[in-house]
Amino acid sequence: MTVSLALTPGEPAGVGPDLLIQTVQKAHQHEIVAFADPDLLLRRASQLGLPLTLVEPSERPTGASELAVVPIKLSEPAVPGQLAVGNAQYVLDCIDSAVKSIQTGDCQGLVTGPVQKSNLNDAGIIFTGHTEYLAALTHTKTVVMMLATENLRVALATTHIPLRDVADAITPELLSNILNVLWQDLKTKFGISNPRILVCGLNPHAGESGYLGLEEIHIIAPVLESFRQRGLDLVGPLPADTLFTAKYLGSADVVLAMYHDQGLPVLKFQGFGSAANITLGLPIIRTSVDHGTALDLAASGAASNGSLKTAIRVAASMAKASNF
Repeated sequence: MTVSLALTPGEPAGVGPDLLIQTVQKAHQHEIVAFADPDLLLRRASQLGLPLTLVEPSERPTGASELAVVPIKLSEPAVPGQLAVGNAQYVLDCIDSAVKSIQTGDCQGLVTGPVQKSNLNDAGIIFTGHTEYLAALTHTKTVVMMLATENLRVALATTHIPLRDVADAITPELLSNILNVLWQDLKTKFGISNPRILVCGLNPHAGESGYLGLEEIHIIAPVLESFRQRGLDLVGPLPADTLFTAKYLGSADVVLAMYHDQGLPVLKFQGFGSAANITLGLPIIRTSVDHGTALDLAASGAASNGSLKTAIRVAASMAKASNF
């Protein structure tokens, strides 16, 4: 079954265009449609010394060095490694157009390259991340950020907020919404009939029976128990410092961490460069790379496309599981 994926390379001065060009050097199983400036791609291919043939999306190429492109023009030429606030809106225009292609059925999933949040904000655009932007764009109330390697999935209860705000953000309503999305999407987009979810505590030692914090007793544990009564397979709250061991992970489908740097350092230590960032809860399928724009590597040929290949593979697998 062939899947058509919309791909946005992200920040034009970063490695996103490089990774896309590197990825299509080999014949690919799935149809990739880039939403980008054609001149940017051709110029970057030349700088990398790699062949690239651009075609209309209707031609649906899968051959080596061939890429279908929906043209979106830059405001000014992109110089590798040099940010330009004038091109900030271009980055969002690419995303917007790609999402529309999925909503109209032309593509079945979205794969995004890395963006430079600081450049968007310097341009006067309030932007905290792809996850939040796509939620607003699709009018989705609750989304869940999940990163996945071949052997580990880690989802987040909170994402890009200051650490001092995390405890106040974790409420029964938030956890309930997150667990509902996580359970539903693991079933419908990953084909897992009864997902087993391990849930981290917020505090060291999961609160140490209240001596190191009460969030586990007052918030997390009651929510988990209410979901267990509905038949969901939940384990926790567990201390995060021992949860990421074979004893627990061997039987888990996903780990739910309470905040960004509680779970993601473990996952990235295990599989950085070969992990995919996945947004659950959206009415569309969306995956992304697990790294940033790497401005210093743009047009050098030294950037690895391992994470982009993983993101493409995962998006295609999710599309098939969802019976697009």
